[in-house]
Amino acid sequence: MMVLYERLLQWREQHISEKNLILVLSLVVGVFSASAAYFLKTCIGWIQWFITEYLIRGEYTFWYLITPMIGICLASLFVHYVVRDDISHGITKILYAISQRKSIIKLHNTWSSIVGSALTIGFGGSVGAEAPIVLTGAAIGSNMAKLFRLNQKTMMLMIGCGAAGAIGGIFKAPIAGLVFTLEVLMMDLTMTSVAPLLIASVTSTAITYILSGTDSMFSQQMIEPFVIDRVPWYILLGLLCGLASLYFTRSTTRLETWFKDHIRSIGMKMLVGGTTLGVLIFLFPPLYGEGYDVISGLINGDSLSAYSSSPWIRFGSSGWMLVVYFVFVILLKVVASVATNGGGGVGGIFAPTLFTGAIVGFVFARILNTVGVSVPETNLALVGMAGLMSGVMHAPLTGIFLIAELTGGYHLFMPLMIVSVMSYVLILVFEPHSIYARRLAQKGELLTHNKDRSVLTLMQLGSVLENDLQTVPPEMELGELVKVIAKSHRNIFPVIDAKGKLKGVLLLDEVRNIMFQPRLYHRFTVGQLMSAPPAVLDNRMPMEKVMERFEDTGAWNLPVTDQDGIYLGMVSKSKIFSSYREVLVGFSDE
Repeated sequence: MMVLYERLLQWREQHISEKNLILVLSLVVGVFSASAAYFLKTCIGWIQWFITEYLIRGEYTFWYLITPMIGICLASLFVHYVVRDDISHGITKILYAISQRKSIIKLHNTWSSIVGSALTIGFGGSVGAEAPIVLTGAAIGSNMAKLFRLNQKTMMLMIGCGAAGAIGGIFKAPIAGLVFTLEVLMMDLTMTSVAPLLIASVTSTAITYILSGTDSMFSQQMIEPFVIDRVPWYILLGLLCGLASLYFTRSTTRLETWFKDHIRSIGMKMLVGGTTLGVLIFLFPPLYGEGYDVISGLINGDSLSAYSSSPWIRFGSSGWMLVVYFVFVILLKVVASVATNGGGGVGGIFAPTLFTGAIVGFVFARILNTVGVSVPETNLALVGMAGLMSGVMHAPLTGIFLIAELTGGYHLFMPLMIVSVMSYVLILVFEPHSIYARRLAQKGELLTHNKDRSVLTLMQLGSVLENDLQTVPPEMELGELVKVIAKSHRNIFPVIDAKGKLKGVLLLDEVRNIMFQPRLYHRFTVGQLMSAPPAVLDNRMPMEKVMERFEDTGAWNLPVTDQDGIYLGMVSKSKIFSSYREVLVGFSDE
């Protein structure tokens, strides 16, 4: 088998150029991504059909307390005993693979997220299927490139093709698939990258059209034309979406941290997460599942359907009661999503973001209409989705094009742009990174659109570490030091004690005026002549922090130690610059 595989690779190298191979693979990745997206949505639909047909039956029932916990438990057991790897935070994992794993994504990610998210969402988990399917598509692209032994840069491009195909397939939105990949995952827009991304996204969308029809994901008939007089209200909605995005981002991060730090055992996580989710869904049924049925109702003028199935219907359905109800849904959607993933479920925040945005837009419109300002609730619910997506994901273009393609509301580009831009600009004041990139950015492990920072992230401290410097002990006398200097080709000497710990550094300039005076050879020791370095680098420090230390100290050489203070080597600024240039050339070469 290996012999046949090697022959296949040799034949490919002789007959198919790498450029043409990338185009072919992008098409194949698009087909597989669409198939995976369709299979996942079908599995979720089957499970939800069984539950609603035989258990819940569309009525307010105590099964809301039970089915979400069942899904969380099944998904958690599957991940823990079958996959045995963390498959949550799918898009964050893609960013980490690009930044820190040479664009390599594990093979099991081509199927494990599908199973885990189908169990979670099918039984009512309050998360979305988009992040798992994007991870699946990216894993397909990564492993396809690995199969043909393509380089890291091409593997990164194939990951982008898989992500674009996944978004295009699951949403029937080819433009959004392309824009999402460029805006959230990729770093540079070049003609070399655009063609494969377009092929993957369009191919995936075409396959989805064949499998499930050409209708938009959210059919709507009640969208009103854009009116210039309503621009101030769209600006206010954009600011409100920015604040809601800030709440969504920070609440998600803090609740996830709480789950991670305070609940250690898997059983307790399933119990706490499942119970919390079940209670929330029992009290607020719109939190059940992805929530796309609620979104469809809101943009088609049917807001009461989500409210009538709740226990709060007994208090009436007046305008203000509905507003209060949906405000609680907005605030608790974050809790429900984190409880789902924290309890062991598998899902993303793509759908919760759209869900929350639609309700934010509806609530804002309902308040205005209640106080006498006439605005179309369906329009504001629609553009609210774009506003939340722009703020939470830091992806305004994705928000604009995705909502336009999801609903066919292309004539609302102006309000979509206003709300998306306002939300994005506002959240940038508080959060410089998206919810996907926040964790990696805090660790200095994130590739960004800033080329300098991206190249530094690709570099590792170990690759510029110099071990050819002569070390000296602090008790060494000046006479012995002169002999060491005579044999060395460097002008800096790390001072190391018997345990290997760094005590200081000795510079040749500091002893030059006494090294030729034999009468002083037994009077001075290295410990008396050494000095403290301007700074000491930790071997776990990212390169961006390393460069900050060099800039702050003005030094050209700095020692590196581990967390116990053991000397590992020296790093010079000139070596970093040389390595930086090599990485930059490889990174930018088209």
